[in-house]
Amino acid sequence: MSWLIDVLIRGVAFGTPLLWGALGEIYAERAGIVNLGVEGMMILGAFFAFAVAQVSGHPVLGLAVAAVIGGSAALLHAFVSVTLRANQFVSGLALSMLGLGLAGLLGRGWEGSPLRTPLPELSVLPPLGALLAIVLWILLYHTRWGIILRTTGESPAAADAMGVNVSLVRYLAVIFGGMLAGVAGGFLSVAYRPSWTEGMTGGIGWIVVALAIFASWDPLRAVGAALLFGTLFHPLVSLAGLDPPRTVADDAVRLHDSGARRHRAVGSPEVAGSRSAGPPVSPRRTLTALRHREARRGRGDPWRGDCHGADAPRNDDLQVEVGNRGEL
Repeated sequence: MSWLIDVLIRGVAFGTPLLWGALGEIYAERAGIVNLGVEGMMILGAFFAFAVAQVSGHPVLGLAVAAVIGGSAALLHAFVSVTLRANQFVSGLALSMLGLGLAGLLGRGWEGSPLRTPLPELSVLPPLGALLAIVLWILLYHTRWGIILRTTGESPAAADAMGVNVSLVRYLAVIFGGMLAGVAGGFLSVAYRPSWTEGMTGGIGWIVVALAIFASWDPLRAVGAALLFGTLFHPLVSLAGLDPPRTVADDAVRLHDSGARRHRAVGSPEVAGSRSAGPPVSPRRTLTALRHREARRGRGDPWRGDCHGADAPRNDDLQVEVGNRGEL
């Protein structure tokens, strides 16, 4: 029971940045602009939120700065996509790469530093995100501004015929989405994992884009989708921490490492039954010996799969010299 409660708590904590980022992405795509730069906006927001919170001691101020940085990055994407009419996907991908590189460059001096005044994970942001989703849903489906936004994305020619400034609406929607993405990234560095690590978003921005599609571009559905994704994240990471099954190549590397350690420990004194300890076995010879040994057991070549059963090579005299002499 305690494990289930812990999973739900972690799901709410991890689902919070997903929800904030997805709400912004939903509004941007509703206006007709696909924003694939969410990852770059989130990582920039994470760095600047951490830096400002670390210097000032106020994590809320860091989140505010993260929102401004995310909106500024989104402004660049809106300018390229709306004004210059460039490819939205290329612009978003370039922005993601720019954000990751710039944050990694600026954050070298802050790498691994814990935040002195972190924000609690289950503070005001999780319920505020749910409240924001309700407000955005009402605005999108029950207000004139929501009708304008949806018309701009679905039929910009019709919106223009109504006298709507399509470019302005798209600019505002994209900038608003970038601000929410910046807050989502800032939450990661000041609350969820209060420290700075290069690439700490770990692809969450791409999950946000998928989450917006999964929620059918509906703010209320995004709440449930974010909670579902966040809840599944914790047990999946725990399962991923299990040791993977060993392969023949793993055995070869382990055998070679043990031989090298034995050689360093023994040095070159006289050993009973041999002239000297000799050099360690090379990895290539060890791998070759293991491949022949597996083939002799009827398992065939583990890399090529062309030797099985009776077709396996039989070499009963196969020996690998360890040092000057010895057998595998």
